[in-house]
Amino acid sequence: MVIRGFSGLQEAQIGDLTFLANMKYAGLLEKTKASAVIVAQDIEDVAGKNFIKTDNPSLAFSKALLLFVEKHPDPVNGVHPTAMVAEGARLSKDVNIGPYVVIEDGVEIGSATTIGAGTFVGYQTRIGKDCLIYPNVTIREQGVLGDRVIVHSGTVIGSDGFGFVTEGGVHHKIPQIGTVEIHDDVEIGANVTIDRARFDKTIIGAGTKIDNLVQIAHNVRIGRGCIIVSQVGISGSTVIEDYVVLGGQVGVAGHLTVGSGTMVAAQSGVASSIPPKSIFFGSPAQPHMHAKRVNACLKDLPEHVRTIRDLKERIAELEKKMSS
Repeated sequence: MVIRGFSGLQEAQIGDLTFLANMKYAGLLEKTKASAVIVAQDIEDVAGKNFIKTDNPSLAFSKALLLFVEKHPDPVNGVHPTAMVAEGARLSKDVNIGPYVVIEDGVEIGSATTIGAGTFVGYQTRIGKDCLIYPNVTIREQGVLGDRVIVHSGTVIGSDGFGFVTEGGVHHKIPQIGTVEIHDDVEIGANVTIDRARFDKTIIGAGTKIDNLVQIAHNVRIGRGCIIVSQVGISGSTVIEDYVVLGGQVGVAGHLTVGSGTMVAAQSGVASSIPPKSIFFGSPAQPHMHAKRVNACLKDLPEHVRTIRDLKERIAELEKKMSS
């Protein structure tokens, strides 16, 4: 048996390696044409199918994929001649700096880090080792990125927090003099904006993964291992504790805490703090089971309204008869 490609269960052909991670697709095991399938340890054998059993099929498939996929070469070896690097910047010898990158004074960049074309790295920013900064990223002054951080194109780290004082109908800008601190092994998607703190730090904890088009406001603190899905908006000074999952388009109000291990379903609006290890959804977000009961009632709301009107009419007739 020779593996020549990789595919999903349903699309796989002879010569492909595939995997089963979600049991709702188990029915496809008998139908798949794949030459081998990575499955969980407790999956029963199927006649004529070659199974590779492991504790985590999705992770095993990902690792296998990396063995066969050709690694994209570094854009340059060293510093491209069109890059503008300030004399006071300190770059490790094995960094890769792409075309038209701007690196300001006082910047420090660790070993084996790649900075893609057209990226701006502001004054006194520190970037760790083995980072990958894709083209056209903006990292403003005094930001801190740890090791093995990945930042995708179009993202802005360290933009001003949104703060104004209104007097006489005029909005006066509040200076934002804090920084942004990104810890190790964070991945930030495309077109994400992470605002600098007003005074202290906006923090993204180690191992957190942020999808595309996310807005993180000033002084937000996100813990370790969080998953922040596309189009989430987190208002200022909110704390997202460790291993929180925020579904797509979740909105989180400011100055509150979302407890560790909490999951908030897509399109929910979080208006108050949530205790640890909770499941919330809805707008405003409510505990999962309560929100399900509310939604179940809402679909019958027109009928309930008609019933209430009918009962009110009957009560009025009874009251009229009793008073006469």
